[in-house]
Amino acid sequence: MSDNVRKEKTTKKAGMGTAVLAAAKKATARPERRPNRVKLLVSIVNPGDEVRLTEILNDFSVSLNHVFSGTGTARSAVLDYLGIGTTEKSVMFSLIPESDEEAILREIRTRMSLYLVGRGISFTLPLSAISEIVAKGIVAAATEKTVDGRKVMKDENRKYDLIIAEVAAGFVDDAMEAARSAGAAGGTILRARSVNNSKAEQFIGISLQKETEILLILAQREGKTAIMNALSEAAGLKTEAGGVLFSLPVDRTVGIGASGGETDASAAEQSADEARE
Repeated sequence: MSDNVRKEKTTKKAGMGTAVLAAAKKATARPERRPNRVKLLVSIVNPGDEVRLTEILNDFSVSLNHVFSGTGTARSAVLDYLGIGTTEKSVMFSLIPESDEEAILREIRTRMSLYLVGRGISFTLPLSAISEIVAKGIVAAATEKTVDGRKVMKDENRKYDLIIAEVAAGFVDDAMEAARSAGAAGGTILRARSVNNSKAEQFIGISLQKETEILLILAQREGKTAIMNALSEAAGLKTEAGGVLFSLPVDRTVGIGASGGETDASAAEQSADEARE
């Protein structure tokens, strides 16, 4: 065997040893710890279930909750991934500590049986800012906890967006039909009223409707643009509906897999954690 061949083999072995060592160091590296933050948990459930949901949140963590009455838009033959099984819905906004996010979603999924069709859905949204007093109060319940930086949701990993369309009263059905034509399975309606928008109207150049309805649609990210374009054309600002449209990024979800054929994010992460262990 020539000296060149021996040197080449020695170099390859050394390279392999370095790669194995680097992989071992990476596997044993401590996770990046980040300060706790507050996140928004949105839950769309059947009437009365918000009481049970609040009890679960208070048993497991601490949360600040607000409940709204909503209406499901799914046709009678459709049970969409928002868990629409009955017409009336309760929509609850909850502020929760980020360190408890995954565990809370798993707890809700199990104790609220959101793995069953028609029971509802919960999902989290990131916040860019929040009242300091509220934030300190929510995070105070988890003072000993930090957030694993590796599990913080990155934009490229998000699968869903929440589309919000505020339209004039009486036009929400038209908006929903347009969204369906672009691939939306269903949504939830909240009644609302615009308040003193005269200054904004001067800059927008359009008078906004006073009595409005807010349509919430949870859409897969790849289908969001098509749905929003359809909504804009059928119920946007330049139509009689005078719709104002926007979307928000969604981090984690539970309840979608029950009817949409998808695996809930928290369930998938739990399986991945168990596999690593």
